[in-house]
Amino acid sequence: MRGDEIKSSDLYVERERKTQSYREWLKGCQRMDGSGAPNESKHSPQYAASYGQYPICKGCSVCSKDNGCLNCQPKLFFFLRREGMRQYGECLHACPAGYFDLRAPDMNRCSRCRIENCDSCFSKDFCTKCRSGFYLHKGRCFEECPEGFAPWEESMECVDGCEVGPWSEWGTCSRRNKTCGFKWGLETRTRHIVKKPPKDTIPCPTIAESRRCKMAKRHCVKGNPFGG
Repeated sequence: MRGDEIKSSDLYVERERKTQSYREWLKGCQRMDGSGAPNESKHSPQYAASYGQYPICKGCSVCSKDNGCLNCQPKLFFFLRREGMRQYGECLHACPAGYFDLRAPDMNRCSRCRIENCDSCFSKDFCTKCRSGFYLHKGRCFEECPEGFAPWEESMECVDGCEVGPWSEWGTCSRRNKTCGFKWGLETRTRHIVKKPPKDTIPCPTIAESRRCKMAKRHCVKGNPFGG
């Protein structure tokens, strides 16, 4: 099994071949001379496929005027285009956005990327470029980078962020360098940068924070204005 996209194009090609009489289909797509060899005149469907007598048949090795390509010339990729209720085959040099090149002995195909919000992919499960507004990280697309990673706007990727250590314990509650003489003060805790980010423009998270606290001693001991 190659996935739903391949099965869909396979069924499309098979259905188109069965719904027409082979001789009628062959007559419309490929004129033969008496020896059974393809006629290379300008009316030949091989000519049409290569040079675009019917624009829809450009690049085809087998083509239906109404339904487009059923098979492609070597090195081209079969793409099943859908427009409303209509669908038709095309042969492309490169697959469009949201699809990736899938090479096979019988015929190269364009297969849909299965990653959500992916614009280009290497395989159905590995994205190489995300749609606008999303960041690429390990073959997936994210609106916000996972924890420990930072967004890099130039490439729209999630890169290693600034790594910080654990928070220290909260310090002594104080105010104006005093631990007494006030009802309320501030206590602070800190942490250290363990690993700087690879890009100078990627900010590190805060390494110090303070909060309001209640003084342990409302009144200072006489003769010791700093507390104690």
